[in-house]
Amino acid sequence: MKQIQLLPLAGDVGPAVRALGWEWAVEDACQHYVAREAVQLPEAAADELFDATNTLYELLVQSIPDPIPDELLRTFCIPENLWAAVRHSWNDERHWHLYGRFDIAQTPEGPKLLEFNADTATSIPETAVVQWASLMAAGLANEDRQANGLFEGLQEQLNRWRELNEDLEPTLLLVHLPDSAEDVTNCAVVAAAAQEVGFSYVHVCSVDAMQVSVVGEERGVWAETALGQWQRFGFLFKLVPWEFLAEEEPDLTADLTQLLQSRDVVVANPAYTLLFQSKAILAWLWQCFPHHPHLLEAKLDSPLPGRCVRKPVLGREGQDVAEIREGVALPTTAGDYAEQLAIYQTFAELPADSENRLYQAGVFWTGEACAIGFRRAAGFITNLSEFVPHVVS
Repeated sequence: MKQIQLLPLAGDVGPAVRALGWEWAVEDACQHYVAREAVQLPEAAADELFDATNTLYELLVQSIPDPIPDELLRTFCIPENLWAAVRHSWNDERHWHLYGRFDIAQTPEGPKLLEFNADTATSIPETAVVQWASLMAAGLANEDRQANGLFEGLQEQLNRWRELNEDLEPTLLLVHLPDSAEDVTNCAVVAAAAQEVGFSYVHVCSVDAMQVSVVGEERGVWAETALGQWQRFGFLFKLVPWEFLAEEEPDLTADLTQLLQSRDVVVANPAYTLLFQSKAILAWLWQCFPHHPHLLEAKLDSPLPGRCVRKPVLGREGQDVAEIREGVALPTTAGDYAEQLAIYQTFAELPADSENRLYQAGVFWTGEACAIGFRRAAGFITNLSEFVPHVVS
């Protein structure tokens, strides 16, 4: 097992973030679980994580057959009312994949893919803003001391998305799940990047406040931006999982699909990212590229020999993930996904610090690998695990 070395971080991150003009990034959702120490990440290890991430994205793209067969969509548990949107977006590059986050285990054999948060990855403010402010607060801010180009990467991807869709009004609506301060903050970073690259109007709201019409002069995606003032949007960024929309809002899903096909709106992340989001892709990748150095063996339906991990195919936030030892499941965090089809993946030993806390690398991809952040916990890593900044040494 690799050993994590830590560097204490002095100072209060709050004033440092406010000095950057990102006051909203130090709400409770972001500030209080960011560690006051940093992982000392060797430059060679950072390069290795970036190289692995770029390779893994290439493998994902190469693994998807064209045309996409029905059987693959079924195997990946893609809701059938999304099949048209998945295929349409896959076959038209104007439906641009903006960003995602690879969760990677740093093992003695090199970086190994745990999963890819391809559709609605969060921890954007922690990675892009708060961990950099942590170095500022400690007097360590120096451009070559952190592998962190997330904000710039989002700018480049948003600009490319706008350029690919010049026939659409450069108005961007960003929607999130209701009552989620974390999602609001994630959307706010993306909105700030969009404003800086030429979107003429940018608005953030709950998905419940979005209105969609497929008839007449009102055809399109709308939001009330001020009392009695409605704006139509050509671009939609949704921090709402595609499968949630498909299951809970089938009429909205059908309308969005129709608007995509008629080019009244373009949506990011596009529907085809659900192919990468589905953890069935982990078994599919192993089938396509067996024994690839950045993959862990994985299969559907039945446990692997020895020690492995069971994951619901469309599970989120670490719910219903269980370690399996010799066919026996250890206690798990109960959630909403226990009835789903599961994949089984070889257990990967995460690196630990002197207190035996485990560390998982999160590597953001924005067209290429661009930023690293760490989560740590005594056991399984979830979205509630402590976020740890890093310093490149």
